[in-house]
Amino acid sequence: MKKAYEKETNPTAKEIFKTILANVEVADRDNMLICQDTGLPIYMVKVGSKFPVDGAKISAALKEGAKRATVEHPFRGSSTHPVTRVNPQTSVGEGLPIIYWDFVADSDCLDILMIPKGSGSENVSAMKMFIPADGVSVLKKFVIDTVLQSGSNPCPPGIIGVGIGGTADLVSKLAKEAIARPVGSHNHDPFFAKMEDELYEAINSLGVGPMGLGGDVTTLAVHIEWAYTHITQNPVAVNTQCWPARRARAKVYPDGRVEYGF
Repeated sequence: MKKAYEKETNPTAKEIFKTILANVEVADRDNMLICQDTGLPIYMVKVGSKFPVDGAKISAALKEGAKRATVEHPFRGSSTHPVTRVNPQTSVGEGLPIIYWDFVADSDCLDILMIPKGSGSENVSAMKMFIPADGVSVLKKFVIDTVLQSGSNPCPPGIIGVGIGGTADLVSKLAKEAIARPVGSHNHDPFFAKMEDELYEAINSLGVGPMGLGGDVTTLAVHIEWAYTHITQNPVAVNTQCWPARRARAKVYPDGRVEYGF
């Protein structure tokens, strides 16, 4: 955010960045929320092959942890029934918390990354099924158009996560994984690394700016994750993360050690 402030030339945008940075300082100083929308609890769990694991117990613990964070701490109860809109004020319920599982060879660590996702950024998510004949330029245009149409809703500048390939469900997961990467990191594949840079430049040329009020910086980073797909399809998904990009990580080891980070 400080780098974005230094890069910004629009006077109004500079003032917005000053307010954002002041907000961060006050939240740190007074141990307050950085934003009132704490979002829905999403966990990305990586299980080492050498870690003694009981998946059912881990799932139950994560659910209880999300509930306690809401009941005992300031995590806002934002989960609700999709039709009746009844809110249990616990952040858990049918299908929640969301847990993505992955497995790591030759590791004795249980790596838990928690990424709370607010609705402002999640509501502008988009997915579309393309065909190979559409070409790469159409995929890029879809990403850029999605950001432009999102305007101020996801509280820019944030992180633009892009998923390419797989299936309709996998590509959305890939886009969500993309926003979890360290800001400004690149995909391991040179083709997609270059595409990340191209989209970053294109999106920042839109002039949307911080909070959608105009400026040079519309996004802090563009991250792409991809997968092989069917020969007759090419799905693309966009998942935007707001500027706070909140996350917390716990690495648990068999001897009981826990390392906390981001």
